[in-house]
Amino acid sequence: MKKLLFFVLLSSMMNAQTITFKGCIPLFDDQNFVFNKTGTDTSGRNIYVTTPLDPGQDCSGLGTCEFKFQWNSSTSKWEFLADSGNGDFVNPFLIYSNTSSSAPNPPDLSLGTWVENTAATSGGCGGNLSSSNATLTGAVQSSVLSTSDLDRLDFKAYPNPVKDYLVFSGNLKIKSVELISYSGQKLSELTLTNGKVNLSNLKKGFYILKLDTDKGEKTIKIIKD
Repeated sequence: MKKLLFFVLLSSMMNAQTITFKGCIPLFDDQNFVFNKTGTDTSGRNIYVTTPLDPGQDCSGLGTCEFKFQWNSSTSKWEFLADSGNGDFVNPFLIYSNTSSSAPNPPDLSLGTWVENTAATSGGCGGNLSSSNATLTGAVQSSVLSTSDLDRLDFKAYPNPVKDYLVFSGNLKIKSVELISYSGQKLSELTLTNGKVNLSNLKKGFYILKLDTDKGEKTIKIIKD
């Protein structure tokens, strides 16, 4: 049952066409905002906007609001922008930014850090985004590299589900491996020996491995059997 649930979740994430966000609750209220892809920039990264526009969607801190995820090539950062609610984004507010260079979609909460722009919010969002104060799901990436990039590098982590050793193969040089709980808590640093890590003493369940590689950070969702 766990295996089936895991692969259903992976499939739904891979096929997601929207982004769902809830966060900065003191300013944006306790509600979900749904983003749709509206275009692609010159770097090949996708642009997501809360469309269709909803002038009646209240945000207590801004009145009404619309949001956008986009890559800023000048600063080399992903940005979370807010405007006054009409969706033109002529003079938007920068609410969060993330230096992770994920492509083609913005990073999730586990990749890099979505840093609150306190110059715009006056600290009203309550700090940087994390799994404890926000949700960010759908067409977001847990790895700098896209699935097509990983395919080209022929990168694999197997077997998954895993009982003892998880083996890495492909054209990535792995520098370190972190074990992270599904709630986002770092559990330990794992020792990489001959391209594999020993997970035999790990309790059964769902985990995330964060890899520091020569191609950037990558996260892998695994099941310990």
